[in-house]
Amino acid sequence: MKKLALSLLLIVFVSCGQSEEKISPTAILISNVNQIDVTNGSLLKNRQIVIDSGKIKRITDDIENPGAYTTTIDGTGKYVIPGLAEMHAHIPPPSTPAERVEEVLFLYVANGITTIRGMLGHPGHLTLREVAKEGRIISPRIFTSSPSLNGNSVTSKEEAIQKVSAYQKAGYDFLKIHPGIQREVFDQVVATANEVGIPFAGHVPVDVGIRHALKSRYASIDHVDGFLEGLVPESANVKPTDNGFFGYAFTPLADTSKIDELVALANQNEVWIVPTQSLFERWFAPIGSDELLQQPEMVYMPKTTLQNWKTRKDESINDPSFNTEQWKKFDGIRKELIAKLNANGHGMLLGSDAPQLFNVPGFSIHHEIQGMIGAGMTPLEILKSGTVNPARYFDMEDTFGDLKVGLDADMVLLESNPLDDMTALQEIAGVMLRGRWIPKEEIDEKLAIVAKHASQN
Repeated sequence: MKKLALSLLLIVFVSCGQSEEKISPTAILISNVNQIDVTNGSLLKNRQIVIDSGKIKRITDDIENPGAYTTTIDGTGKYVIPGLAEMHAHIPPPSTPAERVEEVLFLYVANGITTIRGMLGHPGHLTLREVAKEGRIISPRIFTSSPSLNGNSVTSKEEAIQKVSAYQKAGYDFLKIHPGIQREVFDQVVATANEVGIPFAGHVPVDVGIRHALKSRYASIDHVDGFLEGLVPESANVKPTDNGFFGYAFTPLADTSKIDELVALANQNEVWIVPTQSLFERWFAPIGSDELLQQPEMVYMPKTTLQNWKTRKDESINDPSFNTEQWKKFDGIRKELIAKLNANGHGMLLGSDAPQLFNVPGFSIHHEIQGMIGAGMTPLEILKSGTVNPARYFDMEDTFGDLKVGLDADMVLLESNPLDDMTALQEIAGVMLRGRWIPKEEIDEKLAIVAKHASQN
């Protein structure tokens, strides 16, 4: 009888010990938050999310002993989404002062961007990528292209083999294709890239053309480059190099009945599209430079940069070849392309080409989102383009892009639901960057410092 009582006591003791949750002193709890499932748009209310060591450890309806967590973030009435990816970013060159480089990277983070794809690489960006990965600076996760492959930097098959092989060996994430490459040299770039195992992305050189580019299986085509030129009938007998700004000069000749063919090719060859629509609604658009300069985010850019932007902007819209009516038609064709590529292509990626003219890093993603809405994309489709789609693109769905146990703790806490109104993405209560919590108060303090430094340069 004594042995039975002792055994029962032992069972009770062990079961009680197992029921008490062991909480790490470094764990963070986000309590009672509304989680948006970016894969299907469902809303999971009052979720408890536990983060530790940079990873999502637990997502549940109820949690035992919430008061035992050293750090608790009250998510009551707020909404959480995965961190966004800016898939057409530009990282300052290493000649830029280190302080300014870090400020630019912070501007992305301040807008909920936890991943960037740098589209004009430099050897120094390989080092910066590792510094960001190790958390030594506040920075999004970095993917970086090679230095530019263009008509001047790669002029022969031999040079193509040498440079592509060298860039792959150096550790760049992908090759950046720029205009000017001749077709036979481009084909060698593609052949060598496939041989050594490095993807390529970017522009479509005129001599290559959109159909051959799509069949060559770009990882992504950015700016919807080459597509408008591909709508021009052969009977028009145009000189390809007379295409103007991303095909603008050929706008009157475009046959939009050809769009479906190009979309099908993009889908068949699994080519992602990064629209960068904001570029065409801000730089190359009938909106004045003075109006753009009045936008609040301009305080984060140096005065010299703003003056340069104004000069280039004024030159573009004062050019005799530019007229508002043709731009409207050009813009309409672009939006039809984006809508159909989104509906029937391989997939869309969120990217705004920052910092390009009047596209301030981080802030420009909100202009891009409005452009995507204007092209008919839904809030859920846009959220996917900035979260799960980039993770698929990089074949890293087990690392980021969603809110799941085991993934990196990259997330944005919002005051309202972006599926109701995408401007909610600008109402940030805080950003979590691979487990590092940055509340709105800290974001605002750092932004004030960035603005101060910008005003002095």
